Amino acid sequence: MQPEPKIFAGRHTMELASRIAAIYGVAMGNVKITEFSDGEFCPSFEETVRGNRVFLIQSTNPPADNLLELLMMCDAAKRASAKHITAVIPYFGLARQDRKDKPRVPIGAKLAAKMLMAAGATRIMTMDLHADQIQGFFEVPVDHLFSSALFIKDIETLHLTDLCIASPDMGGAKRAHAYGSKLQAEVVICYKQRKEANVIDKMTVIGDVEGKNVILVDDMVDTGGTLCKAAEMLKEKGAKTVRAYCTHGVLSGPAHERIANSALEELVIADTIPQTQENPKIRVISVAEMFAQVMTNVHHHESISGHFIM
Repeated sequence: MQPEPKIFAGRHTMELASRIAAIYGVAMGNVKITEFSDGEFCPSFEETVRGNRVFLIQSTNPPADNLLELLMMCDAAKRASAKHITAVIPYFGLARQDRKDKPRVPIGAKLAAKMLMAAGATRIMTMDLHADQIQGFFEVPVDHLFSSALFIKDIETLHLTDLCIASPDMGGAKRAHAYGSKLQAEVVICYKQRKEANVIDKMTVIGDVEGKNVILVDDMVDTGGTLCKAAEMLKEKGAKTVRAYCTHGVLSGPAHERIANSALEELVIADTIPQTQENPKIRVISVAEMFAQVMTNVHHHESISGHFIM
């Protein structure tokens, strides 16, 4: 009989990890982070991991210390003879850097993948990658979870008539179509042109939203510029209400102010990134149960495809 896995968390994702461990039915593992006066830190496992499967939970959004802490925990587990090291990364940072979009720039997502493998990760578990092809950057198994399974259930509880699913950009068309198919709703696409990162020049909508209850779906919301502009435009085109479901609430810069003053009825996000600021228009749905279920299946070598809608 194989031993129960051990679950450890980085400092940044401790709250979500505690919920995952509680649902899984195991106590959180004891990892101690020693901090030095110059800002350097060193994690150490205060219990044996020899021969165990370990799940190391940490989202890798900025600052870079979050990624570094996960890498160091992977290395520590490898050197302590852990049998399987699964890096559970609810939000995979640097995912927007998945290709060279101009000369002389790095592919940050590929670099992060190589570092995780070099540190000792034997499996990756993450949610709603910005680009599906990032899975191909890894030479180890990747369990790619989708928040759509949770979000669609939540949308169904709203009992909205004249429902319409919208993607805030062309890149999310596949995601919007999957939601539309499951909810038997029409799909529209917002087409945007950027001046530069986080700055939108023009936006238009492809499709009819007159008198519709529109739900925007995306993998993340950062500064909220695209989302709020799309909501404003959809209302101008005759939409009855506009809501948004975005997996990762990065919410940097003026995001909270923009969302609070936007045409959005509500923004629903997952708890893949800890939120430090309250906002009356933002509601958080926990992904802890989904991660706990998939981790259980992985540990017992059972299929996980039944947990996915797309």
